[in-house]
Amino acid sequence: MHIDSYEFGRIVIDGVTYNNDCLILGSGVRPNWWRKKGHVVSVEDVQPIIEAKPQVLIIGSGTSGMMKVPAETQNFLTEHKIEVETLSTSRAVERFNELSAQGANVSAALHLTC
Repeated sequence: MHIDSYEFGRIVIDGVTYNNDCLILGSGVRPNWWRKKGHVVSVEDVQPIIEAKPQVLIIGSGTSGMMKVPAETQNFLTEHKIEVETLSTSRAVERFNELSAQGANVSAALHLTC
């Protein structure tokens, strides 16, 4: 998978435009990713990621980093042997593309706005 472009509220992945937060899991995109508590990523919110079993999860925390990943969620992912990198969404897009181009088993959880 390749993220073609990102701007506030809009992302293009493999030529398809999305206007809501999304997950990239393996070779597919799960659009309209809603979290239980808005700007907080809970254990429940990452269940699809656990099922996809990536080696690395890139979390795009928004343009200004408003979305937070509590220690409980971070620890849960680590317990499942998933390395987590939380970055602003623009940097997360770059990092996802870097790892994907290297053939890494990488997923992404991307907040497209604040």
